Amino acid sequence: MAQPKKVIYTGKTLTTGGREGASKSSDGRLDIKLTSPGSTGEGTNPEQLFAAGWSACFIGAMGIAAAGMKLRLPADTSVNTEVDLLASDGQYSLQARLHVSLPGIDPETAKAITDLAHQTCPYSKATRGNIDVEIVIL
Repeated sequence: MAQPKKVIYTGKTLTTGGREGASKSSDGRLDIKLTSPGSTGEGTNPEQLFAAGWSACFIGAMGIAAAGMKLRLPADTSVNTEVDLLASDGQYSLQARLHVSLPGIDPETAKAITDLAHQTCPYSKATRGNIDVEIVIL
């Protein structure tokens, strides 16, 4: 029998005005203006926020994967995530590319780390089967 899931953390935000509004976290640590992608307005957009969150989470998942292989991630590990907002026949969707840099780690090991991270990262799990995702090891 599976054990019940334990909530580790709950992120809470209040957003008003949609893509031309603002979003603030319940603890006040996040307080940002929002603008539509490609507009000249101040602020960020949901696609940038999603890309930033996924990048951070993916690095954490890679760290766990590397530790399981008795390795440490390089200090200058990075993930450059691109999230595209797509439109087709009046419907919107997303696709993403994660460009992973693991300096000093051989390509075969880097692929093993990213493959495992993509299986365990909560963002990767949430998008699996829902959007096209490409992982590129630099």
